[in-house]
Amino acid sequence: MATWIWVLLIMIALIGGFVGGFFIARRYMMDYFKKNPPIDERMISTMMAQMGQKPSKRRVQQIMNSMKQQE
Repeated sequence: MATWIWVLLIMIALIGGFVGGFFIARRYMMDYFKKNPPIDERMISTMMAQMGQKPSKRRVQQIMNSMKQQE
């Protein structure tokens, strides 16, 4: 085979790998976020209410900020 055919096949394989990898990674992340949704202020307020605490806006913001710092 000619060299240009090999180069063309390698280029097609690379492009196919990038496109396939993108969609596989995207699907994995969508499934991950479905199973483990990120925590928001509403969820923190609900958890505090379930524990018998009255969730104040200030306390919820403190918890959100501390979680962001841990990341």
